[in-house]
Amino acid sequence: MTAHHPIVIVGAGLGGLTLARVLHVHGVTAAVFDLEPDRHTRTQGGMLDIHADSGQVALRAAGLHEPFRALVHPGGEAMRLADATGAFRVDEADDGQGDRPEVDRGQLRDLLLDSLPADAVRWAAKVTAARPLGDGRHEVVFADGRTVTTDLLVGADGAWSRIRPLVSPAKPAYTGISFVECDLLDAEDRHPGSAAFIGGGFFIALHDGQGFLAHRETDGSLHVYTALRAPEDWLDGVDFTDAAAAKHTLLDTFAAWDAPYRALIADADGPLIPRRINALPVGHRWDRVPGVTLLGDAAHLMSPFAGEGANLAMLDGAELAHAIAAHPGDVEAALTAYETALFPRSEASAADSAGQLDLMFGEHALDRLTAQFAA
Repeated sequence: MTAHHPIVIVGAGLGGLTLARVLHVHGVTAAVFDLEPDRHTRTQGGMLDIHADSGQVALRAAGLHEPFRALVHPGGEAMRLADATGAFRVDEADDGQGDRPEVDRGQLRDLLLDSLPADAVRWAAKVTAARPLGDGRHEVVFADGRTVTTDLLVGADGAWSRIRPLVSPAKPAYTGISFVECDLLDAEDRHPGSAAFIGGGFFIALHDGQGFLAHRETDGSLHVYTALRAPEDWLDGVDFTDAAAAKHTLLDTFAAWDAPYRALIADADGPLIPRRINALPVGHRWDRVPGVTLLGDAAHLMSPFAGEGANLAMLDGAELAHAIAAHPGDVEAALTAYETALFPRSEASAADSAGQLDLMFGEHALDRLTAQFAA
């Protein structure tokens, strides 16, 4: 038997959960479906800086700003920018006055999940197909054979969205930047030299199309990304099933960097995780399709170099919820209002992200970024 839900949200990431929460605040029920077996299956990544003009706006709309403040990482807005020798160009402490406090992504997701009714999220629900039924209604099919129908379908299912093809043929493309992600656990005790070098907040180092980006995590670990301009298939040539072999390849690749950086690779705990940085075209948009829309990475996947992705996803969720609440019974009016604001907002952020990528991995990157911080 096919169940019917007036609003179906595909994806229980930050954007989809914010949409569900703000709808709940307005007394509107939505069903959230996520492919993960349960909320604890996968770690949720590293630190996020939550911006005053986007992510925090969404949290206020969700009635969660005060509990969010309790999750903020003290000292997390500290910032270091360094060259390949380890010399600091910028070394700013966190004075507590910044407007982009750092929080752990997993803790923020838990805050949103715990603010919803226990049955709001249906886990182990991998979407295999979605199709229009006419009059703005859609059917969604799951891998286990379940089907649901809905009057309003929201794709909050990330970069490789199964819902996006209903409104747009666009697909993410490789940006030219590859990451390898690793962790140094219990850094103060086990890796004190690296802990002192990275500091208490965010760390960036750039040189000749390569970089190190790192965060001090709330659990005391260091979360590190090595980054470089590389062909799309470069990661395929590294054996990530063999951590020692992968470290050897990375150390060769980053041979121009001094000892503190090489230690971040050599001393990494656990597996090294490859990540290609993909993005949708800047200015991605679609014509109004009855009964369906997108938010977050499904709508405007961009590189992480302006720190906008999670913040925009949450703002999208809050804005879509406001539009639905403001147009009761009129899905098309709500989606038109939402998308009219969504498209220019996401285009500006995507352009900023693409510009930051070019700056950070282009010529004179360190000088240019130093000047940007000084300004």
